[in-house]
Amino acid sequence: MPFLNAMPGAITQGIIWGIMAIGVYLTFKILDVADLSVDGSFATGGAVLVVMVTAGQNLYLAMFCAFLAGCAAGLATGILHTKFGIPAILAGILTQLSLYSINLRIQSDMANLPLSYMNFHYPITLRNITQSLIICAAVAICLIVLLYWFFGTELGHALRVTGSNHSMARANGINTDTNKIIGIVLSNGIVALSGGMLSQYQGFCDVNMGRGAIVIGLAAVIIGDVLLGKIFQNFALKLLATVIGGIIYYIVITLVLNLGMKANDLKLFSAIVVAIFLAIPYWRAQLKQRFHKPQKAVSEAKEVADNA
Repeated sequence: MPFLNAMPGAITQGIIWGIMAIGVYLTFKILDVADLSVDGSFATGGAVLVVMVTAGQNLYLAMFCAFLAGCAAGLATGILHTKFGIPAILAGILTQLSLYSINLRIQSDMANLPLSYMNFHYPITLRNITQSLIICAAVAICLIVLLYWFFGTELGHALRVTGSNHSMARANGINTDTNKIIGIVLSNGIVALSGGMLSQYQGFCDVNMGRGAIVIGLAAVIIGDVLLGKIFQNFALKLLATVIGGIIYYIVITLVLNLGMKANDLKLFSAIVVAIFLAIPYWRAQLKQRFHKPQKAVSEAKEVADNA
């Protein structure tokens, strides 16, 4: 079956986008900040990696530089938000808009740059999907372990407090502006790293490759949270649930494509998926409230009757 044959590739792409979703998770869930700059920083990571590798630089150095480029993009967003007083969502849009031009400059004003499989060896490649799947899974696990360690440190706890209770964090002497900048920097660095991984996997970078990345990232975060949130309570498991959410998302995408959906409709499909999974917790709460109200009223009536 074409669908089963496409599964390893779908899982590999799901892991790559799941790593990107971990970056989205840091801002969306931990810092409670809507950062839209990831659409730009994702493409920045891919552009930096392709340009450096084709110039003869070491692949792993290129990956590290892609991460640093994403950090720089996050720094710009963080400064615009905290030091210029611009709302986070607008600061992200401004950075994303700027990165389109910057990414074109990185790519020497070319919208698309290829990676030659003949001249370079890549550990993550469409030519060896099994190897790519194993390496991507290893990268995701290592990243989760590192983040689990980091958020167990004093700085990591400060970041989590900043997102969960801004006023309490300030009252305890925590510099919330600095923590927001650190969180956004780290988030965009991870997003750019996944952009570099995707460029290796597909064999090219494109200035538009990050368009809609925030929607895919949110889809992975929300799918993982809705399906596995009650089971995975540990912070590391929550990050793992985000990666699993990315895998599930890409398996569903592969399925609907095999069923005949046009590729041009994928953005609409992604938006619908995110909207549905965002609404599920609200619908659950509404149903619980609706069914609990009559029971509560009956118990109160019995209590009044007994007292009488």
